[in-house]
Amino acid sequence: MTNRISGVSRRGFAKRSIAAGVAAAAAPTWTSTVFAQSSKPIRLGYVSPRTGPLAAFAEADDFVIKGYLETVKGGLKIGNATRPVEVVVKDSQSNPNRAATVAKELIVNDKVDLILVGGTPETTNPVSTQCEIEGVPCISTLAPWQPYFIGRQGNPGDPKTWKPFSYTYHFFWGLEDVIAVYTNMWEQVSTNKSVGGLFPNDGDGNAWGDKVVGFPPVLDKKGYKLTDPGRYRNLTDDFTAQINAFKNAKCEILTGVVLPPDFTTFWNQARQQGFRPKVASVGKALLFPVSVETLGDAGNNLSSEVWWTPNHPFKSSLTGLSAKQVADAYQQSSGKQWTQPIGFAHALFEIATDALKRSADAGKADAIVAAIAATDLDTIVGKVHWGQKDLPPFAQKNIAKTPLVGGQWRRAANGKYDIVITDNKTAPSIPVGGQMQPIA
Repeated sequence: MTNRISGVSRRGFAKRSIAAGVAAAAAPTWTSTVFAQSSKPIRLGYVSPRTGPLAAFAEADDFVIKGYLETVKGGLKIGNATRPVEVVVKDSQSNPNRAATVAKELIVNDKVDLILVGGTPETTNPVSTQCEIEGVPCISTLAPWQPYFIGRQGNPGDPKTWKPFSYTYHFFWGLEDVIAVYTNMWEQVSTNKSVGGLFPNDGDGNAWGDKVVGFPPVLDKKGYKLTDPGRYRNLTDDFTAQINAFKNAKCEILTGVVLPPDFTTFWNQARQQGFRPKVASVGKALLFPVSVETLGDAGNNLSSEVWWTPNHPFKSSLTGLSAKQVADAYQQSSGKQWTQPIGFAHALFEIATDALKRSADAGKADAIVAAIAATDLDTIVGKVHWGQKDLPPFAQKNIAKTPLVGGQWRRAANGKYDIVITDNKTAPSIPVGGQMQPIA
């Protein structure tokens, strides 16, 4: 099923739901304009987990895409031609196999010129891999670079065999950044440096818990003792074994990378069973205010990495709007609180547009790839350019790093949670709003 929505009349747009089960199999095509039908459109494929346990990462997709199409409603000028833009949207359903399938559909059936993808390695990796196989340009985000890059290698366990990719480019931060942010926050609270690691059996969990590239070697060098009970299955309903391991090790710090529903289960069981760490810094699950709100008072002072907020000092290269203006627009249009993926979904379209405008021939994959590789763009999430020297040589071609800071959730009088930046040592241009407080 294909639905077209023009930039002049988008009737029914507001009715599009990203709730579970809605549009899971649909592939709407959104067109920027109705003029010049004789002009061949630029077709962008967009894949994200609109449904399933990772759906929070895609909550703002409709808002971002609608705003993008409004911005380019006059078409994109590429060379001497002005061409309309179409965005073909696919739902990975938070499933890696589904992600690979819809990527193939975009390439073979929809014949897209460029694919954009975000939403953890479970979506970015299979889509990027399919693009690499088919020779289609792809820009991805919302996954630390190690599980993205290393996880896609033929032999992830042997660095000597790792090779750069030809068609797939990624921008985000790395495990070295999140480890630095977390330990910087932990040092603000008096603890025994005993850390419990909650790592699932998925792309993120395996990377974060890896004894070579993950948390273990760095924490050991910094004097922390990590207790890792081993990988658990996502969407499990019993964390008693992990909780007992953390209690026995007298862990005063909790870390990990956990699905939002899994952390709710874990945290409620931990409190019931008497495990109350002083600090809990958890990736993925604690990115979204709604996930913290489900915990009630028990969510206060939980902490996480922070990729993007309304207070980040960046603006859109597409619209000139500041991070705060974009976040305010989302809140006004949706009635919901801003979330971190908004900035990165927006930046995907910034980078795609910039590269297409600079490409010698937007209909040729190699021309688009060359333009992507030459990107040097100030975006709403900061400067994005590939070839950075603060990455290992093997990753410099395909990875662009973005700034990362740390923050802690604080509950307001109205019951809502806001995240307060508590550490910016890794990105001093992003202002701090307070200091770390121990969990009550």
